[in-house]
Amino acid sequence: MADQTADDPSPYQRSGQATPSGSPIPFPHAHLGGKPARRRIIVAGAGIGGLTAALALERAGFSVQVLERSQQSGEVGAGIQISPNAWRVLDALGVTPFVEETASKPQAIQVNSVRAGGTIARIPLGQEALKRFGAPYCVFHRADLHNGLMRAAESRTFIEINRGLALADGVEDEDGITVEMQGETGVSSSRAEALIGADGVWSTVRRRLLRLPSADYAGRVAYRATIPVEDAPELANYTGLWMGKDAHLIHYPIGSGRQINLVAVVDDDWREENWSAPADQEEVLSHYAGWPLAVRKLLERPQSWLKWALCDIGPGTIWAEGRIALLGDAAHAMLPFMAQGGAMAIEDAWVLARCLADEPDVDEALMEYERKRKQRVERVVRSARDNARTYHMNGVMALARDTGIRYLGGQRLLSRYDWLYKWQPE
Repeated sequence: MADQTADDPSPYQRSGQATPSGSPIPFPHAHLGGKPARRRIIVAGAGIGGLTAALALERAGFSVQVLERSQQSGEVGAGIQISPNAWRVLDALGVTPFVEETASKPQAIQVNSVRAGGTIARIPLGQEALKRFGAPYCVFHRADLHNGLMRAAESRTFIEINRGLALADGVEDEDGITVEMQGETGVSSSRAEALIGADGVWSTVRRRLLRLPSADYAGRVAYRATIPVEDAPELANYTGLWMGKDAHLIHYPIGSGRQINLVAVVDDDWREENWSAPADQEEVLSHYAGWPLAVRKLLERPQSWLKWALCDIGPGTIWAEGRIALLGDAAHAMLPFMAQGGAMAIEDAWVLARCLADEPDVDEALMEYERKRKQRVERVVRSARDNARTYHMNGVMALARDTGIRYLGGQRLLSRYDWLYKWQPE
């Protein structure tokens, strides 16, 4: 593929409007031999956030090296929800052709209460969401979305993905940062203008290089499993939420509708830095004693369960210092009760690339990235914490919650997310 950076600014570069996939965001170039020399960025982590960052930076005219400690390409977890705000970024980056066939598009969110014994609201999605927000609300198997991002990244000339290389250290100077990497053959180093830590909740960049505290355990555990859609065909077209005392359950279709993803979240004290610890079915069911029979029968269907401790990072910590910045869970791990962890990482990637493209001073560009993102992301973090409390209410509080949800109804409940889903990549 030829260098996509044009000498003559495109209409997008002049106007700042949306651009066809592959067109660069403008940035000041240093010219060597009449051709623009691409500035180099290192991204630690080849998950959803890291790959989106690589794509956004490459599109902005940068050369990107991605470090991934795992030898195998893959993404831990089952389902991920991609709301319209995140879909717009993927579309602008040319990713949607790589993932569209594996997307499921639920027609509604059905909100159920154990206290009420069933459904209390139905929030429209499908065509209604597309009409209201101008982009679809999609759900994926995480591996499908990750594979699509990986294929998109591997198709770009100026993205280099190094598997089996773990970030070990980084040393800044006036001209850039030298990153040390540990692989099977020993330690090597690489130079870049900036290092982006997209290496997840247990980020090495966060803890070792920026010396920031780890994410905090939130006192909740999520059990996850998938079942074939044939085991529960009645769940194939919508997302379901069941709220109850000290627990809730979410289910939605993934894998082009071939599977149903189950996420059962409970208040618990178990904690471990592991996304894939095995769990026993009886352990899961013990948290749902007394729930409606239909819910318990659904929880009996998976052959196996995995569990992980839920963590988040509260407001007030830094995301960027010098030539190092954090992105996604490494910067702002959040509870999954807004279904926005992946979406916020995808938005981060877009804004980060724009800031680095628009501002030649790397330190200032990374600080501007933090300034532009922090207020919005922290609102999502707070909203997720609020939902965590709301979903697990009991007694009079649950009655008040159910009454309020019924009063608002599906359309007004959907409109309360306008601030989130109508976000546009600029």
